[in-house]
Amino acid sequence: MPFPLVLVHGHPFDHTMWNPQREAFSGSRRVISPDLRGYGATPSSPEVTHFEQFAQDLAALLDELRVESCVLVGLSMGGQIVMDFYRQFPGRVRGLVLADTFPAAETPEGVEVRHAMAERLLREGMRGYADEVLEKMVAPYASAEVKAHVHRMMTATRPESAAAALRARAARPDYRELLTTVTVPALVVVGADDTYTPVADAEAMHTALPDSTLHVIEGTAHMPNLERPKEFNEALESFLVRIDSAGG
Repeated sequence: MPFPLVLVHGHPFDHTMWNPQREAFSGSRRVISPDLRGYGATPSSPEVTHFEQFAQDLAALLDELRVESCVLVGLSMGGQIVMDFYRQFPGRVRGLVLADTFPAAETPEGVEVRHAMAERLLREGMRGYADEVLEKMVAPYASAEVKAHVHRMMTATRPESAAAALRARAARPDYRELLTTVTVPALVVVGADDTYTPVADAEAMHTALPDSTLHVIEGTAHMPNLERPKEFNEALESFLVRIDSAGG
């Protein structure tokens, strides 16, 4: 029986960022792609106060859905949530997919930047931010359809929820040591033109993980699952075949 696939979205997006993967994989296995607390269709309160709550929310959802173990896929902040899930609930994870993310804790400068951005979003709303970062989230040469989808997700996110996540993320743990202890297979994916989490970050995770595959997707920036879904899905399919065949 194929293991369930749990897709964890990034910031400031929602579960629809995984539409190409839901379409590709839901015919062959159970696919779960929730909205994180405060994002998408979830209630606006209580907002997240500690980063670990995102993973705890996922564990509670899996309990509710009676999913004992799964393959976890996370992109950007979602990748950090996946790492935190493994930190808290390692026995529930059959495989890890870390896409366009990085494991290090925030630097003092990074903490300041995230807190300043949280204040800005509360003050100004999401649109100006979305306009500024769109062509870093996806490559400038991405399709108009993909750009519109990404921009729509960002502007639909509640500023209060985005700010709460930024503050929680600023205080997240350092996962670099954790990665060296991961006992399940991992797939590291990154867009070749990602400037937020460049290929060097992906290579460092690949080196740290005891059993991992690195896949660099050309012609993409920070969201290869949307920009180049065919290539992303092929890499994920190969990984899932390996996990399923290992079974037990």
